[in-house]
Amino acid sequence: MPNLHLEPDQLQLKKQIESFGPHTLAMGILLVILGTIGIVLPGLLSIATVGFLAGLLILGGGIWVYHTYKSGTRSFMDWLKPQLLLFTGVLMLIFPVQGVASLALLLTFYFVLDSYSSFSFAYNRYPDKGWGWMVFNGLVDLLLASLFIYGWPASSPWLVGLFVGISLLFDGWALIAIGWAMRKSDGT
Repeated sequence: MPNLHLEPDQLQLKKQIESFGPHTLAMGILLVILGTIGIVLPGLLSIATVGFLAGLLILGGGIWVYHTYKSGTRSFMDWLKPQLLLFTGVLMLIFPVQGVASLALLLTFYFVLDSYSSFSFAYNRYPDKGWGWMVFNGLVDLLLASLFIYGWPASSPWLVGLFVGISLLFDGWALIAIGWAMRKSDGT
């Protein structure tokens, strides 16, 4: 039964919180644990991340090969992309350390692009509120990209694992907060 005494903004927030489902708190706790392990053992999380990414590439490539086979095509170009996905995934499994170094380069590229995006957003929003935070975000992204490039490839295993661990930790705490809010709204 909807709460008729809630304001429209509160009702919308309540609907958004409820959309996460009953396992949000447990998932948040699991992500906090995984994130903490990743921060303490970043090399292990780097290898696990590469293994997960390799698995996704192999799975995607396998599905694409099946689709291409079923479509009956004989064109080399139709077979190229699924073979590249499979080949890249297998290489990442065979050479996980080099896979981590490659992932670090991709993250560096991402951080540089994200900093450009933040600076562009800040420029377009100046002098509105919040533009300074976007400049700060862009500077942090450039700092992160510099960290990756400065020590690459030697720093890749611990940086990739550390960043993935921090991301999991913050995602976990966000889900815990949402799960807690769900429990409070249910009165349990």
